[in-house]
Amino acid sequence: MITLRPGTRARFSTNFYHQTWHILSDPHGALLLSRLLWGLSFQRQPDTVVIIDRRFIDPNPFDAKQGDPIALVPADLTHLRARTARHLSRRSATPGTTSGTVRWHTWGLDAAVDEWRTQRAAGTWWRVWRPEEDVRAAEVTQLGGLLNVRASSSLLRRWAVHVATMRDHAYKGMSYTELDGSKWEPCRSDGEVQTFRDYRQRVSVATISRREVLAAENELGTPAELRPLVWSMNDTVRSRRR
Repeated sequence: MITLRPGTRARFSTNFYHQTWHILSDPHGALLLSRLLWGLSFQRQPDTVVIIDRRFIDPNPFDAKQGDPIALVPADLTHLRARTARHLSRRSATPGTTSGTVRWHTWGLDAAVDEWRTQRAAGTWWRVWRPEEDVRAAEVTQLGGLLNVRASSSLLRRWAVHVATMRDHAYKGMSYTELDGSKWEPCRSDGEVQTFRDYRQRVSVATISRREVLAAENELGTPAELRPLVWSMNDTVRSRRR
């Protein structure tokens, strides 16, 4: 199990919306995620998994529900069972002592990113990036308290390039890219990476909103009833800050 260094600055969250699991962060977090995906795609040690544990997981920036730890799984090498995922989820809550440091290489990612940008600018991206990856094992779903992001090595590399370049087409500080098998053969459970330039501010606002909504409610409703109340309170909290 590979985890991030304790001093890592990046933060992430997750949520399930429109039948899609989202990984949420800021542009810095997206760049880190892209390098994790790229390096993992070249892993040769069986039963390897990268865990973004609870130390780096925020409440989500919409309604402040706590996000799940994230497991990045190389489908060619690792089969993550639900029981194992539950164990990893519990373990990630209180990380123990480390047994060593991994030097995480991402040689080739920058060149692949440059090639993708060149082909996209020339309008010939489909000639180079027409999917030939093994998409059969692609999966983005919740498993045993983890958000399980699983793909073949070739697909992990494609995802890494798309995540690394998603900021190229940001709109009003927001950008996103899909984690799917391909346009022609989507994975069984769709996923998406979404970033906000003001991600940390959004998390802070949503956390305050949720706390105030819960304090004002005499009877707690269902999560579906709570979410719109927090969304509405977000505007009030932002107005107070301004």
